[in-house]
Amino acid sequence: MDMLTPTPLMGLVTGFWSFKTFAAAVELELFTRLAGGQVITVADAEAELGLPERPADLLLAACASLGLLTRDGDGYRNSALAEEFLVKGKPYYFGGQVAYCDQRTYLPWHRIGEALRTDRPLTWDPASQESMFDTADPRMLESFWGAMYSTSIFTAKALAQHVDLGGGRRLLDVGGGSGAYPIELCRLLPDLSATVFDLPHVCEIAAGNVARAGLGDRIATAPGDFLTGEGLPAGHDVVLFSMILHDWDEATNQRLLTQAYEALPRDGRVVISELLLNADRTGPPAAALMGMNMLVETVAGRNYSDAEYAAWLRTAGFTDIETVHFDAPGANGAVIGIKR
Repeated sequence: MDMLTPTPLMGLVTGFWSFKTFAAAVELELFTRLAGGQVITVADAEAELGLPERPADLLLAACASLGLLTRDGDGYRNSALAEEFLVKGKPYYFGGQVAYCDQRTYLPWHRIGEALRTDRPLTWDPASQESMFDTADPRMLESFWGAMYSTSIFTAKALAQHVDLGGGRRLLDVGGGSGAYPIELCRLLPDLSATVFDLPHVCEIAAGNVARAGLGDRIATAPGDFLTGEGLPAGHDVVLFSMILHDWDEATNQRLLTQAYEALPRDGRVVISELLLNADRTGPPAAALMGMNMLVETVAGRNYSDAEYAAWLRTAGFTDIETVHFDAPGANGAVIGIKR
């Protein structure tokens, strides 16, 4: 039997080293500089990134150790992962998520003990702000929506490949944010049209992304507030909750699912796309740790298991409930229910 050692604990202790190295490289636009097979040496990094020799050498070696760069002769080039997701301008650019976590949540996470003791968010103050989006800093909002878009667009691709929408032709994305899900789903499903239902200023962001994607004839926006209890827009045969229900408590989620049932026609579907906990709440880590992040960022949010979502769907009236698992940055599966 192998001797038990604290080596795994050391990996947990030093986890932030990897993240901050990664975030610094994204901030320096290292991977964009290397797009298309370009190679960078330590001397190049000194000249082009404005770094002294020692930091340049350490950064390149560390990025290679993380699988972000590969060695090429005397220099380094992007790994396949970095080339696909860390080059600005590419369809699935993930840098927005990196920048958001670095700028918005990294320092508040240093006070996680405070959040555990007080059950209050750390990135905003509920006593003086209506929500985490109530801020005078437009850069923070830009960073947030960039993060949501970069996480959501590839997750939507995975959803389209693994989840049967039952021939649905009109999709309502509740709390659809930047429009990433409808954009990617409509790209992959030519018979689908969609509506983003979100706050007015968020719909403006979604409309801009839709226009840039050339999908203005298939994706509309419907400004509104799904928390007011006034119901969801009708006329859709699929209602999607994508990475949104983990923001709220059980009562709010139950109400939203009941509204989805009321808005759907017979044989309509609801799809909940989330990082799902397992039934005994022991993982997976991505879902459990996202729950901790909800403690940092929301008043009542947490991550739930597919069994919990299934129970709420049954209470709302849905049947034929199933869970489909897949691998994506923003979700590891979807829970689907049908209105009969």
